[in-house]
Formats: sequence, structure tokens, C-alpha cells
Amino acid sequence: MDLRKLKTLIDLVAESDIEELEVTEGESKVRIVKSSATPQNQVVMMQPQASYPQTLQAAPAAAPVASAAPAAPVVPEGHIVKSPMVGTFYRSSAPGSPAFVEVGKEVKEGDTLCIIEAMKLLNEIDADKSGVIKQILVENGQPVEFGQPLFVIG
Repeated sequence: MDLRKLKTLIDLVAESDIEELEVTEGESKVRIVKSSATPQNQVVMMQPQASYPQTLQAAPAAAPVASAAPAAPVVPEGHIVKSPMVGTFYRSSAPGSPAFVEVGKEVKEGDTLCIIEAMKLLNEIDADKSGVIKQILVENGQPVEFGQPLFVIG
């Protein structure tokens, strides 16, 4: 699928009331989802051979005028473990199982912190530093982005 077609589809979603559009053309599949939290659309192209989807960001749609400037995000102190991929965050290996870690638990380098499901594959995310879990920044079952902070280790 060429970029002109993608741009047309993005514009179509941005200007309409639909929230999501998925188009399959041959072996290429494009899914455009209108995000309500931010004024951007996300396009994910999936090829059967590719191990990770390519993400294209659309130009922001006309955003409503903000009455106040957004507050600066609070940066937690300590070592931040970030997501190495896009997927769904799970704190335990199965529903009903105990979580891998809790706030206040001591972990060693290499201990499993969580699982991220991506494309029907479960990927264990290990601690890359020893310490104590100070914060868990994502709720169980929530989608995560590449580079999104997951844990703070102190």
C-alpha cells in the first residue's frame, strides 16, 4: 500500500466520526485508530515476515484550544525499566496467579518483572538492575508503547 493511500485513509478517519478503520490489501494490513487522549492517529502496518510492526504517525488533527498549559510530568527517582516493545502488560503469568513483583519487593538482575504480550507471543521482561521495586507505573492488562516506563527500581 503506498503512502498516498495511507494519507487518504488517515484523513478520512480524522475527518469522520469513526474511531477505527482496518483495511487489508493483499498480504498488507493497515489499522488506523483515532485516539481520544491525544489528537493524533496511529497507523500500524503488519507484514507476515516482519517481527515488529512499523508505526507511522499522522499529522495531528485540529486540536481544541487548551485553556491552561499542561503540567510537567513528575519524573520518579531511581532506575526506570522501560518497555522494549509494543504490547499488553501483564503482572502475572496467568489470571489468578500471584504477580511477579510488588512494590517494596527486592529484585535481582535477571528476575522476571512482568510479561508483555505482543502478536500472541508472551515476552518475559527481566530486571536489568538489582534493587527494590519503588513503583509500578502500568496497570495490569493495559497496552504499553515502546520505551514506556514500567517500573522504578531504587
